[in-house]
Amino acid sequence: MTLPFITAETADALLTWPAVVDALAHGHTLPRADVGDLFLGPPTGTLMSRGAYIEGLGYGVKTFTVTDGNAARGLPTVQGAMLVFDPDTGTPTGIIDSALVTKWKTAADSALGARLLARPDSRHLVIVGAGTVAANLAEAYAAIFPALETITIWARRMEQGEALAADLTHLGPAVRAAEDLSQAVAQADIVSSATMARSPVICGEWLAPGTHVDLIGAFKADMREADDVVLTRGTLFADARATTLHHIGEYKIPLEAGIITEDDLRADLYDLISGRASGRASEDEITVYKNGGGAHLDLMTASAISAVVSGG
Repeated sequence: MTLPFITAETADALLTWPAVVDALAHGHTLPRADVGDLFLGPPTGTLMSRGAYIEGLGYGVKTFTVTDGNAARGLPTVQGAMLVFDPDTGTPTGIIDSALVTKWKTAADSALGARLLARPDSRHLVIVGAGTVAANLAEAYAAIFPALETITIWARRMEQGEALAADLTHLGPAVRAAEDLSQAVAQADIVSSATMARSPVICGEWLAPGTHVDLIGAFKADMREADDVVLTRGTLFADARATTLHHIGEYKIPLEAGIITEDDLRADLYDLISGRASGRASEDEITVYKNGGGAHLDLMTASAISAVVSGG
């Protein structure tokens, strides 16, 4: 049996951010996913396998490596593939380039969280980081928030932020690079962070009332992007409790230190979309959303990708 291999060249032009965000929202109306992760290797070169089963969608496992030094080698930091299986027979139905799945899953996850939690009239988005994920976030947010007027990019190297800003001039909002992160964050309606930081880069004292904070970069137990003040000033949310609270340093480290409690995590996407929990309570509330990813989101995204490629 020869399985189809779906690449970005095959699928990118067929996908839209609103459609993938809607697919993730729909996926959270299905029974809660059964998920499992495997992490192997040193901190600077990790092999990850993330598997999921969702009743009605089927099975999927994405296996990939995250290698910190690859940028200097001219290679992608993340490399791998996702294998999907039929929900009834368990038959493998396709292989999808992991970069394609991750691109659409990651930014759509954040955009869905923001659609549920950020102020709908948000006009200023600050993106912390200037890599590939940052570019995808700019496109996704611009598609989901029509009121956006300005996107500010901050990177440790100013020239990297300027280069990304120049690449995003096709977006509706004005895109610019910032040298001072604290000033940029203080003026933001939404702050979306996608870095490889292992210690906080965003300080809670910078946040204006009503800001939505979207934390993406940390994916392991020793990684954080926001300091304790961000978490204690804000109301905490996540895409999934099961894959973030006790697993990713963003919440795990302050939880173990007694800075936050399990009850401080108000809701995840299953709670919000089902209506079991409420999102933003006021215009001045600071909302904090941890985008932890997870194989269930990969599977929801893979199903959307397969559907558009097959014409379904």
